[in-house]
Amino acid sequence: MPSTKEIRVKIKSVQSTRKITKAMEMVAASKMRKAQDRMRRARPYGDKIRNIVAHLARANPEYKHPFAIPRPELRNAGLIMVTTDKGLCGGLNTNIQRAVLARVKQWEAGGVKFVATAIGSRGFGFLQRLKANLVSNVVQLGDTPHLDRVEKAVRVQLDLYSAGKIDGVFIAYSRFINTMKQEPVIEQLVPLTDEKLAQTEEEKRAYSWDYIYEPDARTVLNELMRRYGEALIYQALAENMACEQSARMVAMKAASDNAKKLIDELELGYNKTRQAGITKEISEIVGGAAAIG
Repeated sequence: MPSTKEIRVKIKSVQSTRKITKAMEMVAASKMRKAQDRMRRARPYGDKIRNIVAHLARANPEYKHPFAIPRPELRNAGLIMVTTDKGLCGGLNTNIQRAVLARVKQWEAGGVKFVATAIGSRGFGFLQRLKANLVSNVVQLGDTPHLDRVEKAVRVQLDLYSAGKIDGVFIAYSRFINTMKQEPVIEQLVPLTDEKLAQTEEEKRAYSWDYIYEPDARTVLNELMRRYGEALIYQALAENMACEQSARMVAMKAASDNAKKLIDELELGYNKTRQAGITKEISEIVGGAAAIG
């Protein structure tokens, strides 16, 4: 059985750890509110531009943007993986890594090769361990999404698609559901798909979703596709950062609660050990007095 001194040292150590986890929990809670507000503001714009490009996939302009032209089959893929730079956020990064690994195995089984872009230190390390072909990366983004920092890294993938070197670009990130739940998602960025567009058969017959372009289709579509890419990347970053702070707050709260539980158990053990020591000393004194008498 450990001595009372050893137990006291351990109690102080756990108390110090609990102070750190409690402070990190409060910091994460503060950042979480800001990140969630930012994410919620980005969602309407992202949803609207998704609908617009989905309609464009059905439209018939005189100019077809490369992003709107589907490839006959997927032989080479591009993957943009969004993760956090820091740890201590529960299973957030593990879940998205598991989803990416499953997709990579699926591609390998079908003979599909892929190139990767890492946004975030955790994803960068994961893709390196996977020995993936990394064509670009960006790390240390901080607590606020900066589109200008990630745009160049993402542009590498989109340029490869435009050049015909890859047949599709996918983005993997964590989508915010609520504070307790974050969902790993892998979405197709290009070529455009209309899977998110819900229309009834009557709406399809009533309106063919064609457009009039001013000044011309090329100018409008080129600018729209650039905005589309920026919106989806920004939303993925905002969603992932909201997930990160929520997961970290929950993880640090669990760590603080466990530390408190451990302190209670150690204090109980300390009291038992101390009481046993006092009882032993009293027994020795009584036994010594009886022997003398």
